[in-house]
Amino acid sequence: MRILISNDDGYLAPGINALAGALADIAEIVVVAPDSNRSGASNSLSLDRPLSVNRAANGFYFVNGTPTDCVHVALTGLLDYRPDLVVSGINNGQNMGDDTLYSGTVAAATEAYLFGIPAIAFSQVNPGWEHIDSAARVAREIVLRRFDALPSPFLLNVNIPNLPYEQLGKRVATRLGRRHQAEPVIRSHDPRGREIFWIGAPGACRDAGEGTDFHATAQGQVSLTPLQIDLTHRSQLERLAQELP
Repeated sequence: MRILISNDDGYLAPGINALAGALADIAEIVVVAPDSNRSGASNSLSLDRPLSVNRAANGFYFVNGTPTDCVHVALTGLLDYRPDLVVSGINNGQNMGDDTLYSGTVAAATEAYLFGIPAIAFSQVNPGWEHIDSAARVAREIVLRRFDALPSPFLLNVNIPNLPYEQLGKRVATRLGRRHQAEPVIRSHDPRGREIFWIGAPGACRDAGEGTDFHATAQGQVSLTPLQIDLTHRSQLERLAQELP
């Protein structure tokens, strides 16, 4: 098996190093990741400038671009083969509910999915990298499952509680929960007195009931959510057609 690994925290992040270490003996791996933290980059591509690819001493490739850039460059220019799987992460903090729309971690996996390659995004529920080895062990087990019963390609979003491996609950299939509206921006001033704005914290959970990713991880379980890309509002499509002349 050949696996491409990326993330949004950058090639030096503990999460991607733990993930690469966990998968190195079960697959031929290559790591192509951003040169620095690109959290919240979503599915953005860098179209306003050229990208450079460099190789670190540990063999990881790093790109001066977004997570989507990394996977796109790897699949269309850097690699001379098509990976069997693309994995992203392990992210420094959760990617659940509405957060998946902003997540660079999920975006890296999504780019592979758009190229017809199965992909899995891995995140820890809480930032700080506590029990990252446990999360990497779970990621390895999930990759080894292969999910042959799922249509290919598939896109899975996995969130792992920051717990010792022995304390983790079962692996459960979930749907995305929902958050309330995000907190307001934080207004401040730079050293020259100019007004600046920091993006506020995410909103609290609005839909965290049984069956959601929020509920599962709160119970210490590992949440696996299958994602899709079609944004068409099916229930409104027919109504819209009737409104048009």
